Order: sequence, then structure tokens, then C-alpha cells
Amino acid sequence: QVQLVESGGGLVQAGGSLTLSCAASGRTFDTYSMGWLRQAPGKEREFVARISWSNGANTYYADSVKGRFTISRDNAKNTVSLQMNSLKPEDTAVYYCAHQSRSQGNFGSWGQGTQVTVSS
Repeated sequence: QVQLVESGGGLVQAGGSLTLSCAASGRTFDTYSMGWLRQAPGKEREFVARISWSNGANTYYADSVKGRFTISRDNAKNTVSLQMNSLKPEDTAVYYCAHQSRSQGNFGSWGQGTQVTVSS
């Protein structure tokens, strides 16, 4: 079992920046990847970004955030961050940190979420 705690959400004007952080604890020794998903009001949860836990630290982004968001990790601290630049009102959502272990085919654990609101 992995526990995830997000921080860093808030209110920002369009064009601004925010950084989200997530700390993982518990069964983290077999982490395969970590990432972020988001859910806007009235919409389904969607993928935002993923980073592998291998030496290569491969990253993957949704097309809607590519070039604006950057995901990074600290393996030693079991943390993952999401730097969000050039924020748009359509980025408004609850952002969830997610974890995938080596035995899982996709994300299997999620945090409680942190609200990001972008005003126009």
C-alpha cells in the first residue's frame, strides 16, 4: 500500500505558474512510475503527466499541457513535482498524484487531490 499526499494547489491568474508536489510513503520500494491526473467539474478524470522511476526518467504528457508543464522526481525522497507554467482557465481542476508499482499495469494508488483554480 502506498500513501500519497499532495501540496501546492491554489488560485492563480491566467498566465501564472504553480508547482504541485507529492510525497509517497509506505510500499515505495517497487515504484514503477508516478504521475498526475486531474478532474475538472463535470468532467472525467484525465491523464496529465507521468515519469518513470527508472534511470532514464522518461516523461509523458497530455497534449493539452505539453510545453507548459514539467514533471520531475526525487527518487531518494520519493517525491514527484509538477511545474505548471502559462496556466489557462481550462487547467482549473482537482489535481491528483498517482503511483504505479511494478506489479500494476497502470496507476493503482491516488492521493486526495489538491485544487488548482486559474482565473481569467
